Amino acid sequence: MSHTFVDTHCHFDFPPFTGAEDESLRLAGEAGVRQIIVPSVTSDRFRGILSLAKKFPQLHAALGLHPLYISEHKDSCLELLDSLLTHRDPHLVAVGEIGLDLYMETPRFEQQQRVLKAQFAMAKREMLPVILHSRRSHDQLAAMLRQAKLPATGVVHGFAGSLSQAQAFIKLGFAIGVGGTISYERAQKTRQVMAQLPLSSLLLETDAPDMPLQGFQGQPNRPERAAKVFDILCSLRSETAEQIAAALLDNTRRIFNLSAL
Repeated sequence: MSHTFVDTHCHFDFPPFTGAEDESLRLAGEAGVRQIIVPSVTSDRFRGILSLAKKFPQLHAALGLHPLYISEHKDSCLELLDSLLTHRDPHLVAVGEIGLDLYMETPRFEQQQRVLKAQFAMAKREMLPVILHSRRSHDQLAAMLRQAKLPATGVVHGFAGSLSQAQAFIKLGFAIGVGGTISYERAQKTRQVMAQLPLSSLLLETDAPDMPLQGFQGQPNRPERAAKVFDILCSLRSETAEQIAAALLDNTRRIFNLSAL
């Protein structure tokens, strides 16, 4: 039985997809990936992502300032984001990719927090969900989310923390993104977490062209490989493939307010 998927996190505005959008979407569609959410990383990519979403009905835009690029984010970047969210394009479904990162060499953590707090305020005002990046910062991010009280919640993407950290996010109403990390046998902690979390809190993602799956190291990741992530998730959980596929789709539609496929 074929299933329908949404890749809730794919940087489709980067190579190898740039200039090969039609072929990339065809391959994704053949694997059952019918829709893709494309988050931004810097303000100079905002309009390009919106243009992609307008051109290709399978794509949805998310606009935000990624913490890894904190040195590039000026006040003018926040002002542009604020303007684009205020005059919201119908193809825009979330604020993202935003969050915190303590893994990088020079984190500028106070600035990260300031930029994130400003983006939380915009998401709250516009009632939009958020797509969250978090590396070595789960506890700090959860604390900021408790303070922000975002009504539309969102997803913690590429999650590789502990079960208790995942449960803390779920308690706040957030979903957990399941990606290629679970394809690695050495990622036992993450595999066990994804096996134990409530199915109602999981979303499917690739983070393409990043986060390659086991067996594809050194190659750009691709949205059609969301189907492989799904197969691995099914092998880790007790529910049937049909139940898991239906739940992932329902969760995605609910969080991002997507119409039925």
